Amino acid sequence: MNNASDLCVKCGKCIPNCTIYDINHDEVTSPRGFLDLIAAYKEGKLQLNKELESVFESCFLCNHCVEICPSKLSVDNAIEKMRFDMVKKFGMPWYKKIILSCLKNRKWLDILAKLGYIFQSCAFHIQNKDFEKNLGMRAKFSMPFVKKGRFLSSFNKKSFLNSNPNFIDNGGSKTIGLYVGCLTNYCYTQTGFSTLKILKELKINVDLMKKQACCGVAHFFSGDFKSVEILAKKNIEYFEEKLQKLDAIIIPEATCSAMLKIDYERFFMMQDEQEWANRAKKISSKIYIASQYLYQFTSLKQLLKNKKQKKYSITYHDPCHARRMQGVFKEPRELLKANYTYIEMQNPDACCGFGGISMQTKHYDKTLSVGEKKVEMINQTMAHFVSAECSACRMQISNNLERKSSKVVFVHPLELIAKVL
Repeated sequence: MNNASDLCVKCGKCIPNCTIYDINHDEVTSPRGFLDLIAAYKEGKLQLNKELESVFESCFLCNHCVEICPSKLSVDNAIEKMRFDMVKKFGMPWYKKIILSCLKNRKWLDILAKLGYIFQSCAFHIQNKDFEKNLGMRAKFSMPFVKKGRFLSSFNKKSFLNSNPNFIDNGGSKTIGLYVGCLTNYCYTQTGFSTLKILKELKINVDLMKKQACCGVAHFFSGDFKSVEILAKKNIEYFEEKLQKLDAIIIPEATCSAMLKIDYERFFMMQDEQEWANRAKKISSKIYIASQYLYQFTSLKQLLKNKKQKKYSITYHDPCHARRMQGVFKEPRELLKANYTYIEMQNPDACCGFGGISMQTKHYDKTLSVGEKKVEMINQTMAHFVSAECSACRMQISNNLERKSSKVVFVHPLELIAKVL
């Protein structure tokens, strides 16, 4: 893999499009600045310290710079590698260890989800505002990741995977595997159920692949490369086995699908594990973000054309890991336009400001600054709903919509499509 810090020609085209630079006009926190610091570190001119750690944790990893770069330098991977080096030197904060350990162990999450469902009703103010009556909760106290007054997704008593059989026979000739991210599995379960409803209408059989593990994207962004390796190898081996009988694997989550489809190969190349990189690349050709597969390989477009128009308007936010990493932006729009009034927002591909665990814990004020700009764009459309194929975006945008007392409600595109059916 080419070394981005050595190949950067300092043209500066990335800077006007950088999410963190837009709210923090400092050359240090810009793609060019990050790469200069990395080069100085590699040359032994710069030592790792806590101030430098804070700088590298302030990147949203939105990939705007990679998209605009004439040489398509992988600035994101260079920053992820720096975070790995910082974890080796400084260790991982206790709260990150807990979060990442839980994500790595699904049995723990099953137990914690049940406890969380009980805990949230005592410790949080529960609100009921969503289109499908999904619950949200506002924190009453402050701690890392749970900031006081923050609107969060709520837990469900039973995860999506544990609520369904291993295999669903819809009487079709095709069978797909369904991979659900951790947020869909434990919080936004309606997204999973809506996906099943759509596949039932299309007569496509579903293998829920219940041995699927967390994709590891949170670990990757946090510099926990050991966990990424464990999770990635487990999923690759499992998918190789499953894809012998499946037509494809679909994922209703932009960040998860980007990790599985693209970043697994990149990660193993960074680790000089070419064999695993090749295996990751081979399975990637059968992995799709859900809207992409449904638009390109099924009769869903025609099915929706025969359904009635809904009296609701929708605007769409492009998740960074859908549009920039996977080139998916047309498909969800076209599916939604079939039955809803569509209104395009200004700069729909502007980052929502989620940014991962580091941003949400150490730079929460910056995530709010970016999120507020996104909410302004959403409110200007005067749409009933804003949609995006990403639960991380959903959490971030919902929090900022609530903070601004917006009347716009966030709903996943597959939930809106299922509502039509």
